[in-house]
Amino acid sequence: MPSRKPARRSAVPESRLSRFLTLGVMTGEVVAGVIAERLRGRNEGSLIPLSARAAARLAERLSHLRGAAMKLGQILSLEGDDLLPPEVAQALAILRADAHTMPLAQLRRVLGREWGHGWELRFAAFDYEPIAAASIGQVHRAQTADGRDLAVKVQYPGVAKSIDSDVDNVAALLRLARLLPLNFDIGGMVAEAKRQLHEEADYLAEARHLARFRRLLADEPGLHVPRVHADFTTRRVLAMDHVAGEPLEALADPDVKQAERDAAGRTLERLMLRELFEFRFMQTDPNLANYLYDRAARRIVLLDFGAVSTFPGRLVERYRRITRAVMAGDRAAVRAAAMEIGYIAPEDEDAVAEAAVDVIMLVCEPLRHRGAYDFGASDLPARARTLGLDLA
Repeated sequence: MPSRKPARRSAVPESRLSRFLTLGVMTGEVVAGVIAERLRGRNEGSLIPLSARAAARLAERLSHLRGAAMKLGQILSLEGDDLLPPEVAQALAILRADAHTMPLAQLRRVLGREWGHGWELRFAAFDYEPIAAASIGQVHRAQTADGRDLAVKVQYPGVAKSIDSDVDNVAALLRLARLLPLNFDIGGMVAEAKRQLHEEADYLAEARHLARFRRLLADEPGLHVPRVHADFTTRRVLAMDHVAGEPLEALADPDVKQAERDAAGRTLERLMLRELFEFRFMQTDPNLANYLYDRAARRIVLLDFGAVSTFPGRLVERYRRITRAVMAGDRAAVRAAAMEIGYIAPEDEDAVAEAAVDVIMLVCEPLRHRGAYDFGASDLPARARTLGLDLA
């Protein structure tokens, strides 16, 4: 197997106490950075800016800790400059594709617990240098004794048991350091992060999701879902076909024709609509690291199904009605459908209800746009966030 530049290695803190102490050190560093910026006179507004160096150190600590703490950092990074100070947003962006990896001894202990003594004899080759490392686990390429080419995702030890405490502690850090707008309610994000992480930590459940999506998307030539290998999959290890590909961002390369980019965009749009309205079963983690682009086959590879949601038919029908109303520009129908879904409460004043309709019409702008919508040139996320915060 080809050699790669070695990743940054550090042991994953496994016990709740060690993780708590690591977060405590991180909190102290961030608060010290905040105080330093205040002393320099940079204390205007509701957000406290950090220096680029302090923000980078925060991201480095989260990458070392991995698990739920790093995952919450990833979720926040997706909000970008619209929510976070620019220094913090830029620093946290590295978390979407960069994490420390386990030392070899720790990795072998994890695999020994999951596969049993002598597990190495089941492989013709096992590359101990990971091909990817994320918040919950790292991925290794391996070839089984019977010739199967696998991608093996190994969960970091201790992260499943520390999800709730990690998320609560990072949320407390953000509040203490005033790194979020004062009117931003982080409670919903905290609850969603916990829900998503508890799901992602169960690799047997993810294997079932992976197999289900492979069946559902068998008729989509522009999409590919790897096959699960059940004989190597446990609650903490997930084995699937190894599939070659580039990061999805490779579609932005100058040598990729616009028609190819548009085709990929249409494929992802069709996937999202089929997930909601046809399958009623959706992958809900938007991290771009969950996708690869197979340029030779011109198909998108779907890699991660740890976070999924199932929608009841009644709710999907309500979404269908509100989507049709948005596309028709029928505000009264949008308002009625929004009330059915729960976006508007019956007791809401007329001004509040109309403001909610404004938000819905705004975020659905691509659906109302005639012709191709240029997401790259659009400032829709910033406009939607500004309107949402104004209504908070």
